Amino acid sequence: MRLSAEEKLEIIRMVTRSEIGVNRTLRELSIHKSTFYNWYRLYLEQGDAGFFNVPKSRRQWNSIPEEEKNLVMETALEHPELSSREVAHTLTDEQGIFISESSVYRILKHRGLITAPSHILISAANEFKDKTNFVHQMWQTDFTYFKIIGWGWYYLSTVIDDFSRYIVHWELCETMKAEDVQRTIDRAVKKAGLRKGQMPKLLSDNGSCYVAAELKDYLKENHDMNQIHGKPAHPQTQGKIERYHRTMKNVVKLHHYYSPEELEAALEEFVNRYNNERYHESLKNLTPADVYFGRTDEILKTRAEIKKQTLLRRRNEYFKQKLLL
Repeated sequence: MRLSAEEKLEIIRMVTRSEIGVNRTLRELSIHKSTFYNWYRLYLEQGDAGFFNVPKSRRQWNSIPEEEKNLVMETALEHPELSSREVAHTLTDEQGIFISESSVYRILKHRGLITAPSHILISAANEFKDKTNFVHQMWQTDFTYFKIIGWGWYYLSTVIDDFSRYIVHWELCETMKAEDVQRTIDRAVKKAGLRKGQMPKLLSDNGSCYVAAELKDYLKENHDMNQIHGKPAHPQTQGKIERYHRTMKNVVKLHHYYSPEELEAALEEFVNRYNNERYHESLKNLTPADVYFGRTDEILKTRAEIKKQTLLRRRNEYFKQKLLL
């Protein structure tokens, strides 16, 4: 989609005023850095007038049809929790239509469904220093807590696969002891169907339940599993599970819970959506389940074919209309 002079000027103002930095803002807008700096150079040299002196180009063959723009709007309104990036890939996977992330963003922005990204929260770095290359190479585990009205504090123990970000297992505990960690890992191993010799490394922080000698001995004797502890005072080492817990609590804690069963039902719903429906930019816009269960190549191949066929159809429609003129 070709941007108008007004849209380019708006992006320049948005980027220069952004509180999250130029690079992050451009990524959110899906604008290449070199493109932006070409605009900004023109703006510094000629001001607003520089954008209105360029001869208008004719309609491009890749213009998005109105019915596809309407489909973008319908999808965004039906799923308000989705970002423009997620809307784009939902359209590809569910409707068989390719519309780029930047085009989806601009359609929604033009129709008033997106505001400037200056308020986006920046999370800590979420990569372990040695990146994993396959599923079950390393798991991350951690606790977070919830207060249940009339019941007191409960503790959520979670295991996430580092490579795919898939939630292997979670459970609500009344305490945060080494035995709770043991039970969580036992059930995670059972769900994953792993045997000795296939075990991942286990990354955790330095909480008392994780550094307990009894846990280390238990994991080694029962699962032949090695532990890794994050660097003290550097929680970003466990960035993936820290970020997951933060994202999950931002949603789940919107409601009050009056029993552990109510909270467990809400957690089950969130984990199911997180694992199976939420696209992750770091996973090539696949879901954790897609990566965990080995569907990556098949889905990316299908998307590439959908993109090819969509662009071919638009090109053919464009030249067909030209012949009728």
